[in-house]
Amino acid sequence: MKKLFLMGRSEAGKTSLTQALKGEELHYVKTQYTSSDDDTIDSPGEYAESKRFSVGLACFSFEADVVAVVQAADEPYNLFSPSLRSFILRPLVGIITKIDSPNANIPMVRQWLINAGCERIFLVNNVTREGIDELVEYLEEDLPRLSMAQAKLKQSLGLSEWDPFPEGTGVSD
Repeated sequence: MKKLFLMGRSEAGKTSLTQALKGEELHYVKTQYTSSDDDTIDSPGEYAESKRFSVGLACFSFEADVVAVVQAADEPYNLFSPSLRSFILRPLVGIITKIDSPNANIPMVRQWLINAGCERIFLVNNVTREGIDELVEYLEEDLPRLSMAQAKLKQSLGLSEWDPFPEGTGVSD
């Protein structure tokens, strides 16, 4: 399973998501520090909310296979700038939580995640587990295996390891 790094605003549902992914009963726990286990890295919302701590998010991303921007469907504002992907050297996905909120504005939050550079967006409800299976399925997909020659070629082309080779290079993944 890919190791997932979660970042987002306080109360976006990051810790509840880690509990739902593990099949645990949901209970509120304020994340006081970045916690890491075999499958997830959960960061405090304050890291995303403060420019002073936000550099830590980039550092923690190197420990993960996939980085996820977690935003609740009823978010009042967006913390993440367009082209967030430019400093994250891992696949970037978006996870929209609280999709059943009466104040949900899923199209707006989806657009924020697209603008940030998310390659894929998952809609989840941590309480009912809606969308959790789809996210788990994605995390269980095998990571691409590259030979050293393929890695060097991708690097010379300015590609990330997960980006496909462009047509015409004579190389396939």
